[in-house]
Amino acid sequence: MTEHDESDAQDRAEGLTGVLDAIESAVAAARSMPMSSSVLVNRAELLDLVGQAREVLPDQLTRADEVLADADSARAQAQADADRVLADARRDAAELVSQEAVVAAAHEEAAQIVEAAQRTADDLRREADDYCDRRLADFEIDLGKVLAQVQAGRAKLAGRLTTDG
Repeated sequence: MTEHDESDAQDRAEGLTGVLDAIESAVAAARSMPMSSSVLVNRAELLDLVGQAREVLPDQLTRADEVLADADSARAQAQADADRVLADARRDAAELVSQEAVVAAAHEEAAQIVEAAQRTADDLRREADDYCDRRLADFEIDLGKVLAQVQAGRAKLAGRLTTDG
């Protein structure tokens, strides 16, 4: 990942955090209802902020997909390298058939290289999956908080509407 990609990812993460901070500030600064923990919030403002959060999320999910694609690409490259090394080892082994010890060592080394490449590829995929899972869990928590706040606000509003009506 280049510095530019890391900077873009950081900017997108800060964008979502900024929107969530703005939602939190709007709720915290909202006018309190007398004798209640409920507040009056500007619906248009909160809907706009939720819309902004939704705009930022696809970028975050796209980045997670890019991380997975990078891991797959690295795995494919490692497999290609392993295949190349294995082909080289087979060619060399064929040339040295008369020397049994050399042939056995070449087979063993090729197997170790393939195994190491597979471990590296598996590690990269596991790390990419872990990163994506952590990011998605963070988003899930943040969105859950926003959803809970919105639902609580709507419930209070619904309660007022039924008592006013």
